[in-house]
Amino acid sequence: MFQPTVKKTTAGRAYATLELIFHAAVQSIRRKHGNAVVGLLMNIAQMVMFVGIFYIMFVMLGMRGSAVRGDFLLYIMSGIFMFMVHTKSMGAVVGSEGPTSPMMKHAPMNPIISIGAAALSSLYLQILSAGVVLFFYHAVLTPITIFDPVGTMGMLLLAWFSGVAIGMIFKAMMPWQPEVFGLISQIYMRGNMIASGKMFLANAMPTYILAYFDWNPLFHIIDQTRGYVFLNYHPRYSNLEYPIIVTIICLVLGLMGEFYTRKHASLSWGAKR
Repeated sequence: MFQPTVKKTTAGRAYATLELIFHAAVQSIRRKHGNAVVGLLMNIAQMVMFVGIFYIMFVMLGMRGSAVRGDFLLYIMSGIFMFMVHTKSMGAVVGSEGPTSPMMKHAPMNPIISIGAAALSSLYLQILSAGVVLFFYHAVLTPITIFDPVGTMGMLLLAWFSGVAIGMIFKAMMPWQPEVFGLISQIYMRGNMIASGKMFLANAMPTYILAYFDWNPLFHIIDQTRGYVFLNYHPRYSNLEYPIIVTIICLVLGLMGEFYTRKHASLSWGAKR
């Protein structure tokens, strides 16, 4: 009340916003797990479980021959990691605090900062988990070589950013019909278990099957990732332009929807539910 107001420059406001996002991201991570190490271990365990399940599936179905030439487990992990980064970032954005949350009563907090914090906390957790899994696989089981680490990291960031952009659309629509859009978002995330194409190589897929996956930006990201990870794989039926364009469109639509929803948000929306 009696605190003097100091007019900040544009750079000062940007720094203050980034600092607030950082602290909100830390709070977002610790809100799910009081112990940060336990949260990291649970995420690593989930990654290892996914890799183990798909490894067993490939072996039992005799699909190892359809994998790219190179380390077979690295081939599986390249798909699993991109899928988890995309899905977890989308889930974090959808589940972030909205305009009617009590936290929004504390200035300068706003929904965009909450969304940014949820997205950054998800990215931090997934990168750290993937790094730990790859380190132990490289150090304990067998040395691995990634053909283009910079390109691979770029694909991981694109998988995260596309998940954030798609999550923004669901986040903007969620207050209007939480049950309907919550169900649709769950269907999208569960459907990506198959629709992402992480079990297949685009170059080895027949054209009539490729049409069922080609619409999904995550399918293109995973296929391009394997082109950066493996020396002997050159993606022919996927590209980078499509997921980038879809991501930008979804981000713009999501931001527009979020600003519109924020203007009409009301605590009484959920009274009849």
